[in-house]
Amino acid sequence: MRIVLVLQGGGALGAYQAGVYHALHEHDLVPDWVVGTSIGAINAALLAGNDKENRLPRLKQFWDRVSHRDSINMNQVSDEQRRSNIWLATLDTVLRGVQGFFKPRMFSLFPAGMAVKAEEASFYDTTELKNTLEELVDFEYLNQQGGMRLTVNALKVTSGELASFDSAEGVISSDHIRASGALPPGFPAVRIGGDLYWDGGLYSNTPLETVLDDLPHIDTLVFMVDLWSAEGPEPTTLDEIMTRQKDVTFASRSKRHIEDYVTQHQMQHKLRELYAALPEQAKRQQAGELAELGCDSTMHIVRLPYAGRDWHMAAKDINFSKGSIEWRWDQGYQDGLRAVKAAGWLAFVTEDTPLVVHELPPLVQVAA
Repeated sequence: MRIVLVLQGGGALGAYQAGVYHALHEHDLVPDWVVGTSIGAINAALLAGNDKENRLPRLKQFWDRVSHRDSINMNQVSDEQRRSNIWLATLDTVLRGVQGFFKPRMFSLFPAGMAVKAEEASFYDTTELKNTLEELVDFEYLNQQGGMRLTVNALKVTSGELASFDSAEGVISSDHIRASGALPPGFPAVRIGGDLYWDGGLYSNTPLETVLDDLPHIDTLVFMVDLWSAEGPEPTTLDEIMTRQKDVTFASRSKRHIEDYVTQHQMQHKLRELYAALPEQAKRQQAGELAELGCDSTMHIVRLPYAGRDWHMAAKDINFSKGSIEWRWDQGYQDGLRAVKAAGWLAFVTEDTPLVVHELPPLVQVAA
């Protein structure tokens, strides 16, 4: 099967995605295609823009560079002390930015409500991210034919339409990656080909539909990493409400896309049955159109949800504390191993099965 890795936007939570890839890498489940939005686009570029030997080292270099050094050993203090340290690290991110990623615009008139150039209409400048990407991503390698396919999504500012930049169809540069993560008003829009683009997560934060809409349909194994939870308890504090709001805003809408895909697949199957009843001459005339239906494929979707509670912090996506980054990477790695050990996609399914979703098995079940 074709292997696809689908990566959401989620800022500092994206270290979990790196951990998931780490587990896949160790078991030679290297993606043929990686689709990303925002921080998912950055991780995706680091994978597609390096050969297999350098992918993990480049991922580690990026996440080490953007991590905020902790003043204490996070593994040797109480939960309350860890939380206090993270609040300080998050405050430092707001005030000083993140090395190799973004920094505040000093003396900008934008915060005062004054008009500025469209490319400078933000609180932070992402020029450092451009430099980091061009250092850690080999864009010449990325754009060569025959390598790992890369698709990143961004929102066209003036029309509100989603744009997919695909290495199979055109050249990808660092600006395409920055555009995919240009979340306003923090980060500036990025101009590509005369048009301005914002973060693709404003339209759809989980780019699964990019894979579902890809033609022709072929047997595919999709690892979909969810950084935000659509489900959660009733919030009772301001922090909990703000966290819940952000979770719901950026959570995956994949359930609806999956239902639409299955319905379409079933209709195509019925059309094939009708086609089988046609006279031979009519079949030959319609052969090309039938091939485009491609309904005899099966897609397996392995969903890997980030389960970190992050003390109900609405700012968890800008928590670049080194201890938090390392913890998220390890959780992604462990969850990736659980998915690989379960290998639900190897179970028998009938030929007319359009799509199967595999959830992570309980920890006890894996241990057994």
